[in-house]
Amino acid sequence: MRIGIGYDVHAFTAGRPLVLGGVHIPYAQGLAGHSDADAVIHAVVDALLGAAALGDIGQHFPSHDPRWADAPSATFLGYTRDLLSEHGWRVGNVDVTIVAERPKMSAYIPTMKETLAEALGVPLHEISIKATTTDRLGFTGRGEGIAAMAVALIDRKLP
Repeated sequence: MRIGIGYDVHAFTAGRPLVLGGVHIPYAQGLAGHSDADAVIHAVVDALLGAAALGDIGQHFPSHDPRWADAPSATFLGYTRDLLSEHGWRVGNVDVTIVAERPKMSAYIPTMKETLAEALGVPLHEISIKATTTDRLGFTGRGEGIAAMAVALIDRKLP
């Protein structure tokens, strides 16, 4: 078994949809980034790649590559799942914490969990997503952006 940690941050920006965990969330602002800036998925991808010692999200999906401009980050999950499989790994479980003052996440978390479970090919009970605030402290507390942290466990596939 191996464990990886992922962390991602994106600033709010006008004129883009807000996408977290592959779910469109109605909000006045989206997140700035080269792809769809889905901080949840980016953190999960980094956790999985790190657990398998296969680099990081920037190595596999560089922001200077036009192929990834405005790309749905769910694409990154499928690629990462397949890459892990090619190297003899399977996803065990994933635990995510979203840090955001607003918008409130509770209504969207069940769908995020379903999206991640399906993309990673794991049962729904292997995905945990929580949300918290920083009580108005720091950049997330001031409403400047959203952060996400993820921990992932992988293990060797059975022959």
